Amino acid sequence: MARAAAFFDLDKTIIAKSSTLAFSKPFQAGGLISRRAVLRSAYAQFVFLAGGADHDQMEKLRQFMSSLVAGWDVATVREIVAETLHHVVDPIVYDEAVSLIAEHSLAGRDVVIVSASGTEVVEPIGELLGADYVVASRLEVVDGKYTGEIDYYAFGKEKARAMVRLAEERGYDLAQCYGYSDSVTDVPMLEAVGFPHAVNPDKDLRKEAASRGWPVLVFVKPVALRTRVPLPPAGPTLAALAVGGAVAVGGVMWVNRKKTRGA
Repeated sequence: MARAAAFFDLDKTIIAKSSTLAFSKPFQAGGLISRRAVLRSAYAQFVFLAGGADHDQMEKLRQFMSSLVAGWDVATVREIVAETLHHVVDPIVYDEAVSLIAEHSLAGRDVVIVSASGTEVVEPIGELLGADYVVASRLEVVDGKYTGEIDYYAFGKEKARAMVRLAEERGYDLAQCYGYSDSVTDVPMLEAVGFPHAVNPDKDLRKEAASRGWPVLVFVKPVALRTRVPLPPAGPTLAALAVGGAVAVGGVMWVNRKKTRGA
């Protein structure tokens, strides 16, 4: 019998903010960015939440972050994320998303987070939520530091391609799988599954959902995870598909791609 999975976007689908920008203050405290950059991050967070994550918006955010991440120490980033994860993420996780994740787990479906953010942020959040797998981006690392170049970008159509690869590896029947996202850039991801859902959709995704008859879900209640019944623990095979050597800081989603690499 074919297996099934539930594929979740992360930002504005599971959590109420940009996962990367949410760590701007801890990154400042760790000496990675300045107070001015924190203020710019707060503004970028506002624009991200208000304007949606279309291709133009993502490009502007990439340009903003590219001036910050080059030279960051990988070990420092990992340490900051690990130490501040609960403080940063707990207050911004949607209660409705937590319930959905638990329901899919109890139904025997794997839970997979698919995000353009980097593995340094996405994988710990996945473990926190009890996900079985994460698909995330990664940055190039040289001598323990990020170069500012991208090795793998889990964005747009690449999310769908990664889902197909994982389905082949794990034996999922994508026609029996579920998908959840807020952004029109994730239409390919939603098209890849039999049961797509638009969550807090931007205006373009809302139009797509209406024309295709996709259900629209509204998540409005952030909740501290520690106040909920514990989620099923992540399986021992929790993995980031994009990991293969160097891994990326969350800011990868806004870093300019290498010209020598494909879209």
